[in-house]
Amino acid sequence: MTPALNIHRLSVTYRRDRQEVEALSGVDLDVGAGEKLAIIGESGSGKSTLALAIAGLLPASAKIAGRIEWPSLGRPPVNGRDIGFVFQDPSASLDPVMAVGEQIAEVARAHRGMNWRQAYALAEELLARVKLPEPAALRKAYPHQLSGGQKQRVAIAAAIAGRPGLLIADEATSALDTIVQRDIVALIRQLVDEDGTSLLFITHDIALASEIANRIAVFRNGQLVEAGATEALVASPQQAYTRLLLQAHLGLEETVR
Repeated sequence: MTPALNIHRLSVTYRRDRQEVEALSGVDLDVGAGEKLAIIGESGSGKSTLALAIAGLLPASAKIAGRIEWPSLGRPPVNGRDIGFVFQDPSASLDPVMAVGEQIAEVARAHRGMNWRQAYALAEELLARVKLPEPAALRKAYPHQLSGGQKQRVAIAAAIAGRPGLLIADEATSALDTIVQRDIVALIRQLVDEDGTSLLFITHDIALASEIANRIAVFRNGQLVEAGATEALVASPQQAYTRLLLQAHLGLEETVR
């Protein structure tokens, strides 16, 4: 599989309380074109730091070593056009004073050269694609008028409005209840399959990861513990830490697809 991006010996260090804390240590990983890769691990394992590093969103104080290469682009990526990012909390990622359709349309105008009429038409199309009712009316709504699940669907629509080659979903379901989580996972899987988009799905929940990903990479304390095809990793984990994660989710084998 042709890689969408290659990560070589990536390390990220933060400075906290006059001390340097290594959040990632010598990570080697790749994401294939059209692949759905899940990154799993406990809080503090480096999952979100990896996502922010890939998207170029780390704070200026972070020290970065190693390389992130994009052979499919041959140039640095542009957020919005090449990378779509779905954050954990849609209430924080959506502008509270802008109608949701305008927020989606802005992405299309910035990265697809559309005029406002075209961009609003696309916004309605995308609201329908993420399975929100009455998109023509909904595009005029504001985030505070929507439920948490609806806001996350809007955030997904905005993330794919620029037709990115890579979609990053960073704990995008953790703020939602269990039923809505499953719906959002199914929606993301459907969208990336339809568009041929690569997916980096970050979660602490190995059961959700197994539902959406072709491959899983397990992180602990900033290091890559093991990675492999989903079914093989679930059926026969090679590392004790991965086995512990599996044991914490009873009935996981029933979710593997």
